[in-house]
Amino acid sequence: MGYVWGMARYLFLVLMAFVTGCGTTRLSGASLDRVVQPAFISRIEETAGPKSVVFREDDTYGEKLKKLEPKEADRRLQAKLVRAVTRFEISERLRVNTINQLPRERPWTSIVDAARVATALESFLVEEVPANAPDYDLLVPLGADTVVEFVIQDYGMRSEKGHAGAYVKGYGRMFKLDGRSEVWRRPFEVDQIEAGAPHLDPFKVGKEPDLFRQAITSLLDVVAERFSKDLQPPDRGLEPPPPPPATRGTDPGAPDSTNRTGRENQQPPPPPPEPDLPAGELPDPDP
Repeated sequence: MGYVWGMARYLFLVLMAFVTGCGTTRLSGASLDRVVQPAFISRIEETAGPKSVVFREDDTYGEKLKKLEPKEADRRLQAKLVRAVTRFEISERLRVNTINQLPRERPWTSIVDAARVATALESFLVEEVPANAPDYDLLVPLGADTVVEFVIQDYGMRSEKGHAGAYVKGYGRMFKLDGRSEVWRRPFEVDQIEAGAPHLDPFKVGKEPDLFRQAITSLLDVVAERFSKDLQPPDRGLEPPPPPPATRGTDPGAPDSTNRTGRENQQPPPPPPEPDLPAGELPDPDP
């Protein structure tokens, strides 16, 4: 719990890690005024993660790992990260938290129901989310004229000079279904290390994987806040909304130790060998 509260003090710093230069397209009020019924999609690329590059990229942990190779240590930690939070939870948190922060005004009052979008894209599975770009034309019969898409390209844990943390990279965009012209794009890269957040001890995460879930969801909440602000341009017009697009076969259906690392206090001649780590486990965190 202390870790979660500590993260709150660093969220504003994380915002500084957003990519705001090349590749960003700001949403204009005029472009948003022309949107009638948007559909939201949130997906994670197949090779996005979760990844652990903690031990291979930072030799600070070598003494504690002892005979355990960094590559194997990262593999074990990655297995813990996979069990900490599902891809579905990650993608849904970003989508839902963004929508919840949008104002109750058009076109956000006409968002296509998420269950209908998932059904149309055949992705309505509890533990899975689309990894590849879907066939966006499947959304046209639902009445959608615009897609708001969030894509996570890379996420996991990394470390620099003994300071580890979670990170997530990706982009959000909005485009018209007719012609696929983009009217908004925001690449992002949020990183606890760059933000100066407290050290996320990888050995503690190995014992308590939920620490990673808390960290990654806190980062996603920052991304959602930024996205929601981008999707509220200040220069909205007052023109009446354009007529709704024609639908084709709209489906009315709705719905979501003790220290045992070296037994250093026991030195009988000859000293006993160091115990092997249990299969799939990392060393215990420091007291």
